[in-house]
Amino acid sequence: MTDTADQAVERLRTALRDVGIVLPSLRVDPVTEVYGGRNTLVDLGSCNLDVAARLAAALGERGE
Repeated sequence: MTDTADQAVERLRTALRDVGIVLPSLRVDPVTEVYGGRNTLVDLGSCNLDVAARLAAALGERGE
């Protein structure tokens, strides 16, 4: 199954929320969305230091 850009962003948003992380700026990049397909980028946006640390910890736990 190939996700649309919006579906991919929602899946990522849900997965992050499930581990207690919220990226308020998470979205489909509007410039690359015009071209569509596999070239569309996801803009993760900015986050504060606490969120960055929690994101790194969550990724570290999954990688072990």
